Amino acid sequence: MLGFSPLASNPHSPNLQRNDPHMGVRATELRKGMVLEEQGKLLLITEYSHHTPGNLRAIIHIKTRDLRSGSTGQQRLGSSDVLEVAHLEKKNCEYLYREASGEYVFMDQESFEQFNMPAELIEDKMNYVKENTVVMVTFHDGLAIGLELPAAVVLKVTESEHAVKGNTATNVKKEVTVETGLKVKVPIHIQTGELIKIRCEDAEFLGRA
Repeated sequence: MLGFSPLASNPHSPNLQRNDPHMGVRATELRKGMVLEEQGKLLLITEYSHHTPGNLRAIIHIKTRDLRSGSTGQQRLGSSDVLEVAHLEKKNCEYLYREASGEYVFMDQESFEQFNMPAELIEDKMNYVKENTVVMVTFHDGLAIGLELPAAVVLKVTESEHAVKGNTATNVKKEVTVETGLKVKVPIHIQTGELIKIRCEDAEFLGRA
Protein backbone atom coordinates (compact mmCIF):
# COMPACT_ATOMS: atom_id res chain seq x y z
CA MET A 1 0.00 0.00 0.00
CA LEU A 2 1.24 3.43 -0.83
CA GLY A 3 1.69 5.79 2.08
CA PHE A 4 0.87 9.49 1.93
CA SER A 5 2.02 12.03 4.47
CA PRO A 6 -0.57 14.40 5.98
CA LEU A 7 -0.94 17.18 3.46
CA ALA A 8 -2.33 19.72 5.88
CA SER A 9 0.98 19.94 7.74
CA ASN A 10 3.02 20.66 4.62
CA PRO A 11 2.11 23.97 2.94
CA HIS A 12 4.75 23.40 0.28
CA SER A 13 3.39 20.02 -0.78
CA PRO A 14 3.15 19.79 -4.61
CA ASN A 15 -0.17 17.98 -4.11
CA LEU A 16 -1.87 21.20 -3.02
CA GLN A 17 -2.86 24.30 -4.94
CA ARG A 18 -3.45 26.75 -2.07
CA ASN A 19 -2.99 30.07 -3.86
CA ASP A 20 -5.51 29.62 -6.63
CA PRO A 21 -8.85 28.14 -5.58
CA HIS A 22 -9.86 27.76 -9.23
CA MET A 23 -7.16 25.11 -9.70
CA GLY A 24 -8.96 22.51 -7.64
CA VAL A 25 -11.50 21.56 -5.00
CA ARG A 26 -11.40 22.08 -1.25
CA ALA A 27 -11.00 18.93 0.82
CA THR A 28 -14.47 19.41 2.33
CA GLU A 29 -15.99 19.25 -1.18
CA LEU A 30 -14.33 15.98 -2.14
CA ARG A 31 -16.57 12.96 -2.56
CA LYS A 32 -16.21 9.24 -3.14
CA GLY A 33 -15.84 8.58 -6.87
CA MET A 34 -13.93 11.77 -7.69
CA VAL A 35 -10.55 11.42 -9.40
CA LEU A 36 -7.58 13.44 -8.16
CA GLU A 37 -4.57 14.33 -10.29
CA GLU A 38 -1.34 14.28 -8.27
CA GLN A 39 2.18 14.29 -9.67
CA GLY A 40 1.09 12.58 -12.87
CA LYS A 41 -1.06 10.01 -11.07
CA LEU A 42 -4.83 9.60 -11.31
CA LEU A 43 -6.23 8.67 -7.91
CA LEU A 44 -9.82 7.51 -7.56
CA ILE A 45 -11.31 8.33 -4.16
CA THR A 46 -12.70 5.03 -2.85
CA GLU A 47 -13.50 6.17 0.70
CA TYR A 48 -14.14 9.57 2.26
CA SER A 49 -14.67 10.48 5.92
CA HIS A 50 -14.97 13.85 7.67
CA HIS A 51 -14.24 14.16 11.41
CA THR A 52 -14.35 17.15 13.75
CA PRO A 53 -12.89 15.98 17.08
CA GLY A 54 -14.21 18.27 19.86
CA ASN A 55 -13.32 21.90 19.21
CA LEU A 56 -10.44 21.01 16.94
CA ARG A 57 -10.24 21.69 13.21
CA ALA A 58 -11.96 19.28 10.87
CA ILE A 59 -9.91 16.38 9.55
CA ILE A 60 -10.68 14.63 6.28
CA HIS A 61 -9.44 11.12 5.54
CA ILE A 62 -9.54 9.69 2.03
CA LYS A 63 -8.52 6.34 0.58
CA THR A 64 -7.50 6.21 -3.06
CA ARG A 65 -6.70 3.78 -5.85
CA ASP A 66 -4.29 4.59 -8.65
CA LEU A 67 -6.26 4.11 -11.87
CA ARG A 68 -3.16 3.14 -13.82
CA SER A 69 -1.20 0.91 -11.41
CA GLY A 70 -4.04 -0.27 -9.19
CA SER A 71 -2.05 0.54 -6.03
CA THR A 72 -3.90 1.99 -3.04
CA GLY A 73 -3.11 4.74 -0.58
CA GLN A 74 -4.60 7.12 1.94
CA GLN A 75 -4.32 10.78 2.81
CA ARG A 76 -5.14 12.97 5.81
CA LEU A 77 -6.30 16.46 4.85
CA GLY A 78 -7.26 19.71 6.53
CA SER A 79 -10.54 21.43 5.71
CA SER A 80 -8.75 24.31 3.96
CA ASP A 81 -6.58 22.10 1.73
CA VAL A 82 -7.24 22.31 -2.01
CA LEU A 83 -6.55 19.42 -4.39
CA GLU A 84 -6.63 19.20 -8.14
CA VAL A 85 -9.49 17.19 -9.57
CA ALA A 86 -8.75 15.53 -12.91
CA HIS A 87 -10.58 16.72 -16.02
CA LEU A 88 -12.40 13.67 -17.33
CA GLU A 89 -14.30 13.05 -20.54
CA LYS A 90 -17.12 10.54 -20.88
CA LYS A 91 -18.14 8.76 -24.08
CA ASN A 92 -20.65 6.12 -25.10
CA CYS A 93 -18.72 3.03 -26.16
CA GLU A 94 -19.78 -0.45 -27.20
CA TYR A 95 -18.24 -3.48 -25.50
CA LEU A 96 -17.17 -5.85 -28.27
CA TYR A 97 -15.31 -8.84 -26.79
CA ARG A 98 -12.58 -9.99 -24.42
CA GLU A 99 -9.19 -10.90 -25.82
CA ALA A 100 -7.19 -13.99 -24.84
CA SER A 101 -4.86 -11.68 -22.91
CA GLY A 102 -7.78 -10.77 -20.64
CA GLU A 103 -8.17 -7.20 -21.92
CA TYR A 104 -11.60 -5.91 -22.89
CA VAL A 105 -12.14 -4.39 -26.33
CA PHE A 106 -14.48 -1.42 -26.82
CA MET A 107 -15.49 0.80 -29.73
CA ASP A 108 -16.12 4.54 -29.54
CA GLN A 109 -19.68 5.14 -30.80
CA GLU A 110 -18.72 8.43 -32.46
CA SER A 111 -15.32 7.76 -34.03
CA PHE A 112 -15.72 3.95 -34.34
CA GLU A 113 -12.15 3.60 -33.09
CA GLN A 114 -11.43 0.47 -31.04
CA PHE A 115 -9.44 0.45 -27.82
CA ASN A 116 -8.53 -1.97 -25.03
CA MET A 117 -8.98 -1.71 -21.28
CA PRO A 118 -7.04 -3.91 -18.83
CA ALA A 119 -8.94 -6.32 -16.60
CA GLU A 120 -7.48 -4.90 -13.38
CA LEU A 121 -9.31 -1.62 -14.01
CA ILE A 122 -12.81 -2.86 -14.78
CA GLU A 123 -13.09 -6.64 -14.30
CA ASP A 124 -15.61 -6.41 -11.44
CA LYS A 125 -17.84 -4.05 -13.41
CA MET A 126 -17.73 -6.25 -16.49
CA ASN A 127 -19.79 -8.85 -14.62
CA TYR A 128 -22.74 -6.61 -15.50
CA VAL A 129 -21.87 -5.94 -19.15
CA LYS A 130 -22.57 -8.36 -21.98
CA GLU A 131 -21.11 -8.15 -25.48
CA ASN A 132 -22.51 -5.47 -27.81
CA THR A 133 -23.77 -3.39 -24.86
CA VAL A 134 -23.16 0.38 -24.89
CA VAL A 135 -21.69 1.77 -21.65
CA MET A 136 -20.27 5.10 -20.53
CA VAL A 137 -16.45 5.03 -20.58
CA THR A 138 -14.35 7.63 -18.75
CA PHE A 139 -11.25 9.08 -20.47
CA HIS A 140 -8.35 11.22 -19.26
CA ASP A 141 -6.12 12.80 -21.91
CA GLY A 142 -7.44 10.28 -24.45
CA LEU A 143 -6.77 7.26 -22.20
CA ALA A 144 -9.71 5.08 -21.10
CA ILE A 145 -9.51 4.75 -17.32
CA GLY A 146 -12.89 3.40 -16.24
CA LEU A 147 -16.56 2.92 -16.99
CA GLU A 148 -19.88 3.77 -15.40
CA LEU A 149 -22.66 1.26 -14.90
CA PRO A 150 -26.38 1.99 -14.86
CA ALA A 151 -28.27 1.47 -11.60
CA ALA A 152 -29.47 -1.93 -12.82
CA VAL A 153 -29.13 -4.27 -15.80
CA VAL A 154 -31.18 -7.07 -17.34
CA LEU A 155 -29.33 -10.35 -17.96
CA LYS A 156 -30.34 -13.89 -18.89
CA VAL A 157 -30.03 -16.81 -16.48
CA THR A 158 -27.77 -19.45 -18.05
CA GLU A 159 -27.38 -21.85 -15.11
CA SER A 160 -29.73 -22.52 -12.23
CA GLU A 161 -29.70 -24.80 -9.21
CA HIS A 162 -32.67 -27.12 -8.91
CA ALA A 163 -35.13 -26.10 -6.26
CA VAL A 164 -35.66 -28.55 -3.40
CA LYS A 165 -38.91 -30.41 -4.07
CA GLY A 166 -41.71 -29.35 -1.76
CA ASN A 167 -39.91 -26.22 -0.58
CA THR A 168 -42.37 -23.39 -1.09
CA ALA A 169 -41.03 -20.86 1.43
CA THR A 170 -41.05 -17.39 -0.13
CA ASN A 171 -37.77 -16.32 1.50
CA VAL A 172 -35.73 -19.26 0.23
CA LYS A 173 -33.04 -18.29 -2.27
CA LYS A 174 -30.88 -20.24 -4.68
CA GLU A 175 -27.85 -19.28 -6.75
CA VAL A 176 -28.00 -18.79 -10.49
CA THR A 177 -25.40 -17.77 -13.07
CA VAL A 178 -26.22 -15.16 -15.70
CA GLU A 179 -24.77 -14.77 -19.19
CA THR A 180 -21.78 -12.68 -18.06
CA GLY A 181 -20.72 -15.26 -15.47
CA LEU A 182 -22.05 -13.28 -12.50
CA LYS A 183 -23.64 -15.36 -9.73
CA VAL A 184 -26.85 -14.01 -8.20
CA LYS A 185 -29.10 -15.12 -5.33
CA VAL A 186 -32.70 -15.37 -6.58
CA PRO A 187 -36.04 -16.83 -5.47
CA ILE A 188 -36.32 -20.58 -6.05
CA HIS A 189 -38.90 -20.20 -8.86
CA ILE A 190 -36.43 -18.46 -11.24
CA GLN A 191 -35.32 -20.83 -14.01
CA THR A 192 -32.70 -21.05 -16.74
CA GLY A 193 -33.52 -18.87 -19.74
CA GLU A 194 -35.36 -16.17 -17.80
CA LEU A 195 -34.39 -12.51 -17.92
CA ILE A 196 -33.82 -10.94 -14.52
CA LYS A 197 -33.10 -7.41 -13.33
CA ILE A 198 -29.98 -7.03 -11.17
CA ARG A 199 -28.77 -4.04 -9.16
CA CYS A 200 -25.21 -3.20 -10.18
CA GLU A 201 -24.13 -1.88 -6.79
CA ASP A 202 -24.39 -5.23 -4.99
CA ALA A 203 -25.69 -7.88 -7.45
CA GLU A 204 -29.10 -7.83 -5.72
CA PHE A 205 -31.96 -9.54 -7.57
CA LEU A 206 -34.68 -6.95 -8.29
CA GLY A 207 -37.21 -9.11 -10.13
CA ARG A 208 -38.07 -10.61 -13.47
CA ALA A 209 -37.51 -8.35 -16.45
